[in-house]
Amino acid sequence: MEKPQSGTAAETSPAQISVEARVSDLVRIGIIGLFAYWSLQLVAPFALIIIWSAILAVALFPMFDALSRLLGSRPALSATVIVLACLVLIIAPLALVAVNFADAAQALVGQLKSDNFTLPAAPEAIRGWPVVGERLYAGWNQVASNLAATIMKFQAPLREVMGVIIAKLASIGGGVLSFVASIILSGILLTMSPRLAATIQVLAVRIGGERGVGFARLAGSTVRNVSRGVIGVALLQTLLSGLCFAFFDIPARGALTFLVFVLCLMQLGPGLVLVPVIVWAWFSWPTLMAFAFTVVAIPITVADNVLKPILMSRGLSTPMPVILIGVIGGTLSHGLLGLFLGPIVLSVFYELLRAWAWPSAPAAATLPLDDRDRNVEGAAPG
Repeated sequence: MEKPQSGTAAETSPAQISVEARVSDLVRIGIIGLFAYWSLQLVAPFALIIIWSAILAVALFPMFDALSRLLGSRPALSATVIVLACLVLIIAPLALVAVNFADAAQALVGQLKSDNFTLPAAPEAIRGWPVVGERLYAGWNQVASNLAATIMKFQAPLREVMGVIIAKLASIGGGVLSFVASIILSGILLTMSPRLAATIQVLAVRIGGERGVGFARLAGSTVRNVSRGVIGVALLQTLLSGLCFAFFDIPARGALTFLVFVLCLMQLGPGLVLVPVIVWAWFSWPTLMAFAFTVVAIPITVADNVLKPILMSRGLSTPMPVILIGVIGGTLSHGLLGLFLGPIVLSVFYELLRAWAWPSAPAAATLPLDDRDRNVEGAAPG
């Protein structure tokens, strides 16, 4: 009678051990999840700055690597030079445009509140426009002559729009400060690129094996291409447009420059702003001055058609709707920083999703990594 009892004990013992092992695993996973949640809560206020600094580090690594070799393998000095150059070339113009735009909007709001805002009469040249000239001329003059009644008629929607504009303007200063912090942190990440390269290599292998390394390479390639071909070209066209507006003394040039930058990020181009300004110049300025402005503005309008094929690598074809949704969603969610962060993050996700869903298609994720690509990938975490 003792043998069956011992046999029963021997049969139930593995099941009990299995249950205890599962409970222990669940407890360990719960503890790790709890600490991960707390860690995310602590990092959340700085998440955007960290992510953007990592993106900047990946995008700037080729320049950092070349400059470091030029300066005799001095990574700290190279990172310092790049950070200072970014602060001068990117932050200063962006801050000036943002402040100019904010001042213009606040002045407009102040004039509307004090009833000192008036619209000028419609130019006589508008009457000569085909089809819509007479109607546009009459409607413009009607609004200009009775602006107070028009504002009272649309008082409720105008109040809501002004409230949204003021709230967005208040976040511009914080966005510029976040941008400065991200650029400084990206310089620190650049100096740590060898260790970060090893870390990313290990994490990619642990997560997805050799294919995970390919995905890491594809993410870095997408970041660099979108940074150069979308944000870089947008900044260049915005800078040229701002200089053109300042040289020809265009009214509201700060707001127009900021609008050019947003449209360039959306891949719509600066033509939606420059073409109407050109038309206005021909109706408002002397012929010679309008011709000079047109000669300067047209190359700026078509510059992206020449620069993007040069700056963006072959094989990366992120659709325009993805960029557009990233710009709009990033701006609505995270303000000025999201204006840059949105298209890059969404483009990386799109390219990774495409490479995962169609693994048989020729993509960067399936190619072997050489030493230079491994170093580039190590420029920033994530």
